[in-house]
This record gives sequence, C-alpha cells and structure tokens, in this order.
Amino acid sequence: MSFRAVPRRRWRWPLALLAAFGMASPQARERAGWPPPLLPAAQQADAILVYKAQRRMDLLREGRVIAAYRIVLGGAPVGHKRQQGDQRTPEGDYRITYRNDRSRFHLSLRISYPDEADRRQAAARGVDPGGDIMIHGATPPGSRADWTEGCIAVTDEEMEAIWRRVPVGTPIRIAP
Repeated sequence: MSFRAVPRRRWRWPLALLAAFGMASPQARERAGWPPPLLPAAQQADAILVYKAQRRMDLLREGRVIAAYRIVLGGAPVGHKRQQGDQRTPEGDYRITYRNDRSRFHLSLRISYPDEADRRQAAARGVDPGGDIMIHGATPPGSRADWTEGCIAVTDEEMEAIWRRVPVGTPIRIAP
C-alpha cells in the first residue's frame, strides 16, 4: 500500500475580514480601508452634544447640527456618574481623548471622564470613579434598551459615520 502526498490547501482569509478582527498588519488594514478615515476638516464635527433624557446625540460644526443619532445608555442612566459600576453616563463637559479601532464594540471614542472634579468627588466618598467611558458601536439596529455600563452606544454603521467625523480633542457636553 502506498500513500501519495496530498498537498495541503492553504486557507486564505479575506483581507477585510482579517483587518476587522485586528489580525492583519497595519499596512494591510490600511489597504482594506480600516479604520475608516477621517473626513476633511471642513466636514468634521467641532463639538458633540448628548441629551441623555432624549437619548439623542448631535454632532455640530460651527454651532449647526451636521448629524444626529439615537443612542442607548447604561442600565441606570438618570443622574451623573458617581462611581465604578453604577451604570450611569457622566454629565458635564469633557473631550474625546482617544480613537480605538480595535474596540470589542466595533469602534470607540474615549471620553475624558473622570476629570479632576470627578476624581475629587469619588475620593471624598472613598469610591473608584470608574472610567473607560466611550461612544461605541455594537447596538443592534432598532434597539431601544439601555445596556451599557455607562457608555453611549449606537449601531456599528452609525459608529463608522461618527468615527469619520470626530477627531481627538473634540469637546463633548453630556446633558441630563
């Protein structure tokens, strides 16, 4: 009995799929169009307004709304975030400090919570103020249920549009 060597077939993953899971080189991800590029400066937002009670987020340019999104929040959205695990979204004036194209929630934009006042308030109460507050994707289309741990969530498609318009440093005001 003889065995004939059968060449092994190599599986070739589509580049876009590898890039989506962060498994391709930065150059390969760039060629695959990931992450989505920022739009030209004239089309970028220069401010973000979040209205928690209305579950709405507006991107603004020179005081005018250039895009509006329905959002979902944490499981206990009423009131300002006071500590880690309270499932509240902070209220106040912050900035976008980081753009994460490898987020487990599709894409994410880090909000500068906690600021110094938030840290002082938490320290006075002997608690951790929490952190990692983001605007991110992963909300199923049509969902209205609040499910985050205090973040602001939209659909993946909406997050890609937001990602293209919001650079690091953009101010964000989160209103009750």
